[in-house]
Amino acid sequence: MTTAAPLTTTPVSKSETKKLSAAASAKNKLTSPWASLAAVVLAVLWTIPTFGLLISSFRPEMAIKRTGWWTFFSDPEVTLDNYRAVFDDGGINLADFFLNSLVITIPSVVIPLCLASLAAYAFAWMNFPGKNILFIAIFALQIVPLQVTLVPLLQLYVKAGLNNTFWTLWLSHSTFALPLAIYLLHNFIKEVPSSLIEAARIDGAGHVSIFFKVLLPLLTPALAAFGIFQFLWVWNDLLVSLTFAGSPEISPMTVQLSNLSGTRGTAWHLLSAGAFVSIVVPVTVFLLLQRYFVRGLLAGSVKG
Repeated sequence: MTTAAPLTTTPVSKSETKKLSAAASAKNKLTSPWASLAAVVLAVLWTIPTFGLLISSFRPEMAIKRTGWWTFFSDPEVTLDNYRAVFDDGGINLADFFLNSLVITIPSVVIPLCLASLAAYAFAWMNFPGKNILFIAIFALQIVPLQVTLVPLLQLYVKAGLNNTFWTLWLSHSTFALPLAIYLLHNFIKEVPSSLIEAARIDGAGHVSIFFKVLLPLLTPALAAFGIFQFLWVWNDLLVSLTFAGSPEISPMTVQLSNLSGTRGTAWHLLSAGAFVSIVVPVTVFLLLQRYFVRGLLAGSVKG
């Protein structure tokens, strides 16, 4: 005859009970149908203007001037004349300015990524005099308004003979982006376990090998996150471009659209088509890399 062993349960402490109840309460609040409804409403309200812009860009000129975009559903009229006029050599010809935006944006993203990743590694895993003070100074540069630097930078570019070249835009965007880039990448690199770095040093790897062979593959989320942030900021920038792009040959799309709104305030059909062309690229980049954007921004925010 065998007897079944009595079941034993581990008592749950009061602190653990409170933690479990707090976690359950937070989960219920986050998964509440009212919270989901509010998120859907905000998403719809945020999307409506873009949706209206898209519809307006395909409507005839007279229809845009006489009626609102919502009347498209009762009297649909579609035309590609707006986009033909935008890219027509005899009209606005946004194609050249579109290429200028790409030429300005890509180096303005790559340059700060390369410099900031090296600087972040130095601040995280190298010891040198004044490291902490210098890092605090770089972090504090984020609060300096870029407007106060525009005139001094322009004077430096003129003296160096760089005015009316893409170098003024590349250097300016890179300079303004470095403080935030170094801070974000430093937080990410600092989370890498020290045992991984020590193991690489025991195997004889130096700082260059550790950075390129060990850390760089792990930096993909952080690099992508800042790359998206910098791409969106540079692509949509108007102030820096107006200050340093002294000629139409190096002006981006934002400058041309700004000129359009000033010289052709009633040409809504051209403005809507040109504006939608300008937002296609940043929206596509963000949608393709949005998972890295969130992961990279949260790097260093939680310990343990």
